[in-house]
Amino acid sequence: MNANPETLRRELMAHGLSHSELDADPIRQFQSWYELAIGTDLPEPNAMSLCTVGPDEQPSVRTVLLKLYDARGFVFFTNYESRKSREIGQNPKVALLFPWVALARQVHITGRAERISSAESLAYFVTRARGSQIGAWSSPQSQVITSRSFLESKVAEITRKFSQGEVPLPDFWGGYRVVPESIEFWQGRDSRLHDRFVYRRSNEEEWRIERLAP
Repeated sequence: MNANPETLRRELMAHGLSHSELDADPIRQFQSWYELAIGTDLPEPNAMSLCTVGPDEQPSVRTVLLKLYDARGFVFFTNYESRKSREIGQNPKVALLFPWVALARQVHITGRAERISSAESLAYFVTRARGSQIGAWSSPQSQVITSRSFLESKVAEITRKFSQGEVPLPDFWGGYRVVPESIEFWQGRDSRLHDRFVYRRSNEEEWRIERLAP
C-alpha cells in the first residue's frame, strides 16, 4: 500500500475490513495497524486519548502517548499525583482511543489501568531526553500554578540540583499498563457503513470476535 495517508485512506476505505482478515490475537492485530500508521506521514501515531472517571462520575479525557505494548497491555507514563492518576486510583476502569482519522481508522480499548513496576518505569525513564527527565521532576502536574515563570524557575532549580550525573527516577512518576478487556477495530467506509469488529475476553488466553453495526 502507498505510504501517503490520503491515498492510503482511500484504499483502506475501499477495501474495508472482514472477519477473515483479522488475527485471532487482538494484540497482533493492533501491531499490524499500528505499524501501518507508523509507516505513513501521520504525526505521533502513538498518540491516544485516555478517558478516566472522577469520584463525581464526571468523565475526563486527555491525550497521552503509547510507549510500550505487549500481550499484557498498553503502557503510558505520567506523574502519579496528576488528575488522571488520582482518578485511576479511585476507579481503575479506563478507555483508550487511537484516532487515526487520516487513515479512516480507530482502535478503541477498554480495560483496567494498573501501575507497572519501578524497574519497568526506570528502564523507560533512562531512555528519555534529559530535558524530559528534568521536566518530570519540575512539573506539579494538574495543580494550579501562578505563571509560566514559576514553572521555568522550577526547571532551573532541578537543572542545578542534578547538574552532576544522571537524573534519578522520581518516586512520584512512572507507568500505567492498561490491561484490555475489549479492543475494537473501526474501519471507515463510504456512506457511513463502517466495518467494526470488537474482541472481548472469553478467558485469560482466548478472545471472542464480534462484528458491530456502524
